[in-house]
Amino acid sequence: MTAVLRVEPLSFPWQTQDPFLFCVHHNDAFPAGNEELGPEASLAGRQIGQDFANKDGWNMYHGDVVPGFPGHPHRGFETVTVVRSGLIDHSDSLGATARFGGGDTQWLTAGKGIVHAEMFPLVKKGEPNPTELFQIWLNLPSKNKMVEPYFSMLWADAIPHVVERDDAGRETEVTVIAGSFRGATPPSPPPDSWASSADADVAIWTLRLAAGAQLTLPAARPGTNRTVYFFVGGKARVGGTEVTRGNAILVDATAELLLENGDSQAEFLVLQGRPIGEPVVQYGPFVMNTRQEIEAAFRDYQRTQFGGWPFDRADPVHPAERGRFARHADGRIEEARALPAEVSAAIAAAAAAG
Repeated sequence: MTAVLRVEPLSFPWQTQDPFLFCVHHNDAFPAGNEELGPEASLAGRQIGQDFANKDGWNMYHGDVVPGFPGHPHRGFETVTVVRSGLIDHSDSLGATARFGGGDTQWLTAGKGIVHAEMFPLVKKGEPNPTELFQIWLNLPSKNKMVEPYFSMLWADAIPHVVERDDAGRETEVTVIAGSFRGATPPSPPPDSWASSADADVAIWTLRLAAGAQLTLPAARPGTNRTVYFFVGGKARVGGTEVTRGNAILVDATAELLLENGDSQAEFLVLQGRPIGEPVVQYGPFVMNTRQEIEAAFRDYQRTQFGGWPFDRADPVHPAERGRFARHADGRIEEARALPAEVSAAIAAAAAAG
C-alpha cells in the first residue's frame, strides 16, 4: 500500500489542509535597487498597486515604490514568513518594526487584530536582489482568535539544519522551522499558536535533496494531516509514486514516507499538523468561525484601525545599511546574531555607496 493519498498540481496560492489556510511561494528575480530601495528599472507596463504578472521575472505586488505589501489588516490567524533570500521590512500598528531575511522566519499571531506592512527593500545597488520566501497562514482555534497580537523572530542561526546522508552518501538538508526532526527543535512559536499545543503535531520543514538522494520522513501522530510540496527539481518518487515538480502530494502522515530523488537537485516544503476541526469563515484578511464574527471584524477595523498606523507612510522601509533586527511593541530590541553572507555583502555595499 502507498502512503500517497493523492497528487494535485500546485494552485495559486498553494492548496493546504487544516490547520493551514494558505501558502504562497514568492520567488522574484528583482533587479538592482535605486536610492529609494525600489527597482532600478522602468515600471512601465505594470499594473502598479496590483502587480502579480511576473513581468521580467519579478513583481511589485501592492507596492508603488518598493515591492511588497503596504499596511493591511489581519485577524484570527497567524502568518509564518520564511525568507530564504532577500530581506523583508516589517512595520505594524503596535509600533513594532523589523528587518529580517536570508534564512530568518517571522511568526506573527494576528489574534484580535493587527495592521502590518511587509516590504521587500532592494538594498543592493549595481547588482540583482533575488528574493525568495514562503508565506504560510496557520489558523488559530476559536479560543485564541481574539488574543493579543504577538510576533516571534526565528533568526537564521537559531533554526536547525539537519544534514543526512543515505547509504550511498548522497546528502539531504532538512531546515526545521516548526516541529522537530531527528531531535532537532527550533525556537518556540508564539505562545497562543496552535503549534504551541503539545499534541498539535505542527511541522514546517524544507527539504533539499541532492541528485539521487533518498530520505525517509518519520511517521506523525494519528489524525495528523501532511502535505509535501515539490517546488524545485525534475522527477522524484514519493512513497513509491512517481511525481514531477509543481505538485502537492497529500500523504498518510501516520506512515513513514520514503522520498527518492531523480537526477537533479530537488526541494520540497512539508506542512503538517493536527486539524483544528472548527468551522472556517474567511473574508479577505480575516479568518473567523462565523459570518457574524467576520462582520464584527470589519466593524472593529473601521472603528479602531486595530490600533492605528504610527508611521508616516503605508510602506515604511529602513535605511539600506540597517542590519537585521526586531523592535517589539514593548520596546525590546533584538539584533540578529549572525548575518548571512549575502546580507553582509549588501549592507557593506550600501554603506560604501552611502
